[in-house]
Amino acid sequence: MFNDVTTALLPGGIKSGLRLLAARAPGLAVICGVLLLSLPTGLVAMSQGIGAVPLPYNLFVVDERLPGIFKLHMLASGAALVLIPAVIALRRTSVWHRPLGYTAETLVLLGAVTSLPVAYYSHSVLAARLGFLAQGIVWLVLIALGIAAIRRRRYGDHARLMLMMAAVASGALWVRLTTTLATGYDLPFDPVYGCAAWLGWLVPLAVVTLLPTPWAPARR
Repeated sequence: MFNDVTTALLPGGIKSGLRLLAARAPGLAVICGVLLLSLPTGLVAMSQGIGAVPLPYNLFVVDERLPGIFKLHMLASGAALVLIPAVIALRRTSVWHRPLGYTAETLVLLGAVTSLPVAYYSHSVLAARLGFLAQGIVWLVLIALGIAAIRRRRYGDHARLMLMMAAVASGALWVRLTTTLATGYDLPFDPVYGCAAWLGWLVPLAVVTLLPTPWAPARR
């Protein structure tokens, strides 16, 4: 995208460059904002995974039921949230994108696989448990399709599938924000948490799937 804008800004193309930048700026701003928000969320999850930050009660109960597995889920998923922005930012530098992509792929697979028993043994309401279970399954499907696409050298499909996977991963930060607001404003926690467990990843996934993005144009 940046190469297109730079070319358009050469003499005689300043107006077209500004139009191009204005057209793509909203989508780019949204993506960059989400990626920046993912960093603190991922770091907190990693800290909880290694025991440096105490777990809230509902997560402490899950850790008691799944010792080791839950900490691995927190550590792998948190590290994936931290690494995914770097993988996307370095998408045009294969010497960095490829090894970081393989590392992120491994972390996503670990986080997605361990999310399934975590969702099953969760202390949350049924709607939230089903939402997290569906999120883990979709995460696995998207990463598998993304790997298959890059092995077939279908780069456009790979880029779109990885953005969809990142959108599903972003559900973790939206759930945290929603639960913080629900607690701060004394809202009914269980209904809000149940809705957040679904909408937190479904809405970002729908946005990435249906709308054009700077790196992977939308398909019909």
